[in-house]
Amino acid sequence: MSRSLRVSWEHIKRVKQAVKRNGFPRQQDLAEDLQLSLSTVSNFLNGRPVDFLNFVELCDKLCLERKEIADLEYLNSDEMTQNLAPEIHQIEAPIVQYIERSPIESRCYETILQPGSLLRIKASRRMGKTLLIDKILAQANQQNYRTMSVSLLLADGAIMNGLDEFLRWFCVVISRQLNLPIQIEDYWEEGLGSSYNCTIYFEEYLLPQIRTPFVLALDEVDRIFSASFAGDFLGMLRAWHEKAKSRPLWQKLRLIVAHATEVYIPLKINQSPFNVGVAIDLPEFSPQQVQQLAKLEGLNLDNSQIEQIMSLIGGHPYRVQRAIYCLKNQDLSFEKMLQTADTESGIYSSHLRVHLINLQEYPELAQAMKQVVEATEPVQLETTLAFKLQSLGLVVFEGNNAKPRCDLYAKYFRQRLH
Repeated sequence: MSRSLRVSWEHIKRVKQAVKRNGFPRQQDLAEDLQLSLSTVSNFLNGRPVDFLNFVELCDKLCLERKEIADLEYLNSDEMTQNLAPEIHQIEAPIVQYIERSPIESRCYETILQPGSLLRIKASRRMGKTLLIDKILAQANQQNYRTMSVSLLLADGAIMNGLDEFLRWFCVVISRQLNLPIQIEDYWEEGLGSSYNCTIYFEEYLLPQIRTPFVLALDEVDRIFSASFAGDFLGMLRAWHEKAKSRPLWQKLRLIVAHATEVYIPLKINQSPFNVGVAIDLPEFSPQQVQQLAKLEGLNLDNSQIEQIMSLIGGHPYRVQRAIYCLKNQDLSFEKMLQTADTESGIYSSHLRVHLINLQEYPELAQAMKQVVEATEPVQLETTLAFKLQSLGLVVFEGNNAKPRCDLYAKYFRQRLH
């Protein structure tokens, strides 16, 4: 039975403009963020039908009003009119309830109160890093701190060509969010080097005008890991953190660095920001937290059902939220959800296909994942491959050996990685 929607033709231009406005330089970036296939995103942006839940997710990610942009004529011609029409107006967005994973939150709050602190948040995609950042900044606001969050996904095109272009962009973004005039040319001197110029811009212009502690959160930092200048930028952040040990002005700045993947950048140990400060590795939900989330969404799941969910998909926030969302808002039984989860008709079909496409683009990763899912015990992999699979969220470590992160992945990839 069809459950598809499409963007009305008169709103296609508006929808496409929303992609970059919301910090996604390319359609591929939006697809990766939502863990949808590129074809699904392309269909949505070009007015072609997409799955109803994908339509909802894309609208909410791009801050678009669903009922305004949906093609209601297409909806009215669909056999699901009686069910979908009310849903367009009444259905809740995909769950964005924040579930605390104590004591992580209190540790983060305590860290940003410390002068010159550096907080490092690492987790695979869709584990809740951005939501945690929002909570931390809200806590800082209660202390009357200045706060700012910058997603490095916003850096695109020529900005990524070199260190000078990137740091100029970085300074412009900070200045604008602080509502300060952009005076880069007054502080950018030829021959001093871009990192030094950026540091002077902060030290002599930005920080002196901020009277309270300033919490600067840099999200999606792995966006630059493949750039030629990544080491220089990250080394600069480490230098800023070191300055705070002896200079009161730099103690105002409290840095939050969030990223999804392991860092494969040859940084000297005294230049890396990833071996100083306070490290936070976001864990999956516990059974109690899954139960808490279900109750918040008005869904009654008994202990046996919680155990079955955890056995199949683990406690990854996205997969758990997807299950709860679909059980609550679709005509889907609990048994049917479990039986079809690893199939093309299941609720994780787009999510799984994206991972499969990623693996197929890198045969050595696909082969390593094949080895993991076909083994009956955790296996030892080449270190780089093991950490890359972990960064993708596909495996977890048991000692030094890797095993599938959840039974869903084991079943799906065992069938498809021939």
